Amino acid sequence: MRTYLAHVELPNPILTASGCAGTGRELAPFADVTRLGALTTRTITMAPRAGRPTPRMAETPSGLLNAVGLQGPGVDVFLARELPWLAERGARTVVSIGGGSVAEFSALARRLTDAPGVTALEVNLSCPNVEDRGRVFARDPSAAGEVVSAVRTAARYDLPVIAKLQPDVADVVAIAKACVDGGAEALSMINNPVGMAIDVDRMRPALAAGTGGLSGPAIRPLAVKCVWQVHAALPGTPVIGMGGVTSGRDALELVLAGACAVAVGTVLFHDPYAGHRVLRELEELLQERGFDRLADAVGLAHRPSHRTDREESLP
Repeated sequence: MRTYLAHVELPNPILTASGCAGTGRELAPFADVTRLGALTTRTITMAPRAGRPTPRMAETPSGLLNAVGLQGPGVDVFLARELPWLAERGARTVVSIGGGSVAEFSALARRLTDAPGVTALEVNLSCPNVEDRGRVFARDPSAAGEVVSAVRTAARYDLPVIAKLQPDVADVVAIAKACVDGGAEALSMINNPVGMAIDVDRMRPALAAGTGGLSGPAIRPLAVKCVWQVHAALPGTPVIGMGGVTSGRDALELVLAGACAVAVGTVLFHDPYAGHRVLRELEELLQERGFDRLADAVGLAHRPSHRTDREESLP
């Protein structure tokens, strides 16, 4: 079940998705964070942020809308209090970073690059660029590539940089290629597409911000499509697949599409044990299908079909 993000080995392919396990303390009463492949933190910003006004979460029939707004105490508190807690327990920590400018992303990378316990940096490209009329970095190849290049330059050479991509863009492969050209050693996908719900009793938007990110089972087919397309175009680039994963079967679908690791997110809100359960279910499914290594299943759906009689009998 071992997998790799660039040169960094993880004992298994299951991570948490950014924003869904805080910085580990919230999940720790229910699950041993050190048994996960890695824990991805909420997005860390330079300065403290109060987040968006409430209500900022709303359930949908097959998922969750959120407009939290990168709430957090800022990088100083993270380095002083939250990262040491994870490092003391031996957790592998992917730190998600977000900024309103290329310079802010670069500054965050410099602050975090030599901090004990950081396994990789995940660049949250869904942040609005305040220097370009609030346009989201993730929607433009050149802007996304510029951010990744700045982070790659500021970070220690052996610290992997992961670019997190949005699905609701004109060409996700073009964005992925720009990020890899900018120095990203791995890609995370998908971040939440933007959605909206109306409260028909109040006759007002369900979220105070109007729109928010949609997560949960509703977006899994979109995640599978994006992972499939990017793996086909960039087969040598590690991909962390995420979006609506609730079971080992969901995880295997993303692995077969091309993901070498899978993150669980929204499911943790009602099942904090989901990370370990999904890992166990994925391992069982791989064994049932005759795989000795996770790596042998990565991207297998792209290869010509040659089903055996035993495989035909599988559910």
